[in-house]
Amino acid sequence: MSCSVPKDGASYGTIAITSDESLQPMVDQLTQAYEGIYPDAHFKVAYRPEQQAISLMIRDSARLVFSTRLFTAEEQAFFKQEGIRYTPQHIATDGLALVINPQNKDSLTTMTELARLFKGELTDWSQLEGSSRSGKITLVFDNANSSNLNFMMAKFGLKDVKNLNIFSAGSNQKVIEHIRNNPNALGFIGVNWISDGDLAQTKRLSKGVRIMGVSAKENPTSVKDYYQPFQRDLGLENYPLCRKVYIISREMTGGLGSGLINYIMRDVGSLVIEKCGLWPKKPFNREVYLQKGV
Repeated sequence: MSCSVPKDGASYGTIAITSDESLQPMVDQLTQAYEGIYPDAHFKVAYRPEQQAISLMIRDSARLVFSTRLFTAEEQAFFKQEGIRYTPQHIATDGLALVINPQNKDSLTTMTELARLFKGELTDWSQLEGSSRSGKITLVFDNANSSNLNFMMAKFGLKDVKNLNIFSAGSNQKVIEHIRNNPNALGFIGVNWISDGDLAQTKRLSKGVRIMGVSAKENPTSVKDYYQPFQRDLGLENYPLCRKVYIISREMTGGLGSGLINYIMRDVGSLVIEKCGLWPKKPFNREVYLQKGV
């Protein structure tokens, strides 16, 4: 009598996972680091707009999903009806970065202005407080079903954006490329695309764009009232457009997906998240030993 060997375990095997495209730089680095430690472990990662990524996981086409939101009530009901257990894990705090063309000197805005912008009350750069620019504002997102657009819609209580001047570039990278060529455009991207200064791709993408500062105050009195999506201000939640990043897993046993989650939550995977410019939910515990001189 022989026992069958599982197709994957915490340190070996091949599984399909999925992620919102705005998180790709972080997910790439996490999976590549894990594969570097365990050469027999392999991840087939499908990057999609967030709603499509979650749908892949729901249809059992992916073992786990990296997402910036938890399941909706309807999605939860599906898992309950099917008798499938799933586990959400908060792993990091991310930020939605607002990027503009260097020709645009108006690099500060407020949540009040953004709310009016998304409600269609502001449509021109000249309508922003202290603006030195005029021209119709084009809001540039990666995709219609992406976490970036869904986050802004949820933030301002919008059910649709059909009356707004929105351009879908196709990806976070293409948002940046569009901003470089359009001075009146305002882009929205996951900050991890431009926050890791060690990556050649990040250095290339961050050239030719500026990052706006955002204030939660309606009437800021100092530049100190504005924050950019830098790591410290993500962790302290000073930046008004910060958001949580989750891994949601449907893995029933201790397989490769669980191994990756443990690496992120209990091992040095949090250092990878830090390197990407995000704030890990559980920072790596660095132990320092001091020894008296002899």
